[in-house]
Amino acid sequence: MTSTQTAPGRGAARRRALGARAVFAGPGLLYLTAFMTIPLLIVLSYAFLTRGRFGGVKLELTLSNFSKALDSTYLSILGNSVLIAGITTVLALALGYPTAYAITRLPSRWRTVALVLVVLPFWSNFLIRTYAWIVLLNSEGPVNSVLVNLGIVGAPLDLLYNRGAVVVGLLYAYLPLMILPVYAAIERVDPQLQEAARNLGAGKIRAFLDVTLPLTLPGAMIGAIFVFVPSMGNFVVPELLGGGKTVMVGNLIRDQFLEARNWPFGAVLALSVMIFLVVLFAIQAAIGRRINGGARA
Repeated sequence: MTSTQTAPGRGAARRRALGARAVFAGPGLLYLTAFMTIPLLIVLSYAFLTRGRFGGVKLELTLSNFSKALDSTYLSILGNSVLIAGITTVLALALGYPTAYAITRLPSRWRTVALVLVVLPFWSNFLIRTYAWIVLLNSEGPVNSVLVNLGIVGAPLDLLYNRGAVVVGLLYAYLPLMILPVYAAIERVDPQLQEAARNLGAGKIRAFLDVTLPLTLPGAMIGAIFVFVPSMGNFVVPELLGGGKTVMVGNLIRDQFLEARNWPFGAVLALSVMIFLVVLFAIQAAIGRRINGGARA
C-alpha cells in the first residue's frame, strides 16, 4: 500500500521539478532559439542557394559557393586573419597574464579599483575608441610628436594604415577579455599549495612554474579564445586602422552581404569561420581535459 502511494508522489515531484526547470530555463532557451539557432539555420540554408540577379537569393540549389570559397584569394584572406588574430592573442596573453597576476597581489581594497580600470574602456563606444587610435597614430599625432621631439626618430613614422596598427587596435579592444579570466583562475589557486612548494625547497620562480602556471592554464586558454574569436570576425578595426589595406575575413563577409549582395557566398564564408572556430574550441577542450587530468594525477 505504501509503495503504490509513493509512486504517484514521486511522479508529481518530477513533474514539479521539470516545470520549475522550464520556468527558469525557458526564457534563455527561447532567446537562444530566436536569435542564434534560427539565424544559423537561415545562414546554413543560404549557403546552398543561388545569388539573385539583383542580390538576395534564388531557390536554386548549388554547391558552387563552396568551391568558390576555396579560391586562393579567399584562403589568403583567411590565413591573414588567422595570423593577425593569433598575434593579437599572443600579445594579449603576454600582457594580460602579468597584469592579472599583479592584480591578485594587490591589497583587497585595491583589487576592485584595478578591475574597474581594466573594464573601464568598455564603458565608452567602441567606434569612438577606435577613432581615438587614428588620432594617436597618425603622422602628426602625439606618438610621433613625442618620438620626434625626443630625437628617437628623425621623421614621423608610418604607424597608421598597416597590419601593426590593426594588431594594436585589436589588442587594445580585447585585452580585458584576457585579463579577467586569467585573474579569476589565479584567484582560485590555493595559496597553501605555493606555501607547500616553498616549504619543500622551491624558489618563487619554481613554485610559480610548477604550481601556479599549470593550474591557471585553463583560464589562460579561455582568455585566448575570448581574444582570438572576436579578433577573427572584427571588421571595424581593419577598416579604420588598416585603411582598407588590411582585409580580414570579417571585412570580406561584410562586403559580400552589404556591397556585393552575394548572400549565399557570404553565408558560406560565415559558415567556414564558424567551422574553424568550432574546431578551435574542440582543440581547446581536449587540451583543457588533458591539463585537468594531469593535475588530478
